[in-house]
Amino acid sequence: MLLILLFFVAMWAGAQNALAGGGSFLTLPTLMLTGMDARAANITSCVALFPAQVATGWAGRKFSAGAGGLSMRALFAISVVGGAIGAAILLVTPPAFFAKLVPWLVLFATVVFTYGSFFRRPGEAQAQLPAPAAGVAQFLISVYGGYFGGGIGFLMVAALTMAGQNVRIASATKNVLAGVMNASAVGIFLFSPDLHWSQALVTAAGATIGGVAGAKLLHRIPENRLRLVVVVVGVLLTIGLFQRAP
Repeated sequence: MLLILLFFVAMWAGAQNALAGGGSFLTLPTLMLTGMDARAANITSCVALFPAQVATGWAGRKFSAGAGGLSMRALFAISVVGGAIGAAILLVTPPAFFAKLVPWLVLFATVVFTYGSFFRRPGEAQAQLPAPAAGVAQFLISVYGGYFGGGIGFLMVAALTMAGQNVRIASATKNVLAGVMNASAVGIFLFSPDLHWSQALVTAAGATIGGVAGAKLLHRIPENRLRLVVVVVGVLLTIGLFQRAP
């Protein structure tokens, strides 16, 4: 029964990741319900969501684009390097550091995205991050993504919209880049004894189905509604992360 629940929650998480991000905050507690500790659940969730991230990114790849003067190839390279560094940091530093930092990152991203979506004056519409700032933002998000990954989709949408993309293009671009930056961490976690394969396979199947469906829905939802969904997810993530923070 728990595996059936896990499958449907994973479908929801896959669609959520495709539309706005935050899917790992659905799979993590559900995996813990199956009997594993938080660390094992985090590792299993990361590996299990990776195929869905790849499938979602592939399904919407034609809508992805460069941002802030950076080509998609440059963003791809930055994400690979940042994700690898984040995975390496995971091996040598305690998780408490990022656990304290993440709520503030998501809060900042929520405020920035909300302002840019609903309160920015028309005269400010052309203001955007220059290429160096966009590259640094993507690099820092990628490092965090390789280390833990919760909320990276939302952070990327916020950064990419600041760099000049509209929310639909930003959502498609972050779907491609999310899979890229998690590849290094997954390569490491595949050999971890904390990886629970039965739960990982069930989660991967559900999340992949949900992710592909979400990618197809992404360009059929009115943009204002999609912006509102992203803001709501950001608020909920911020509240949840502050409650979990040590």
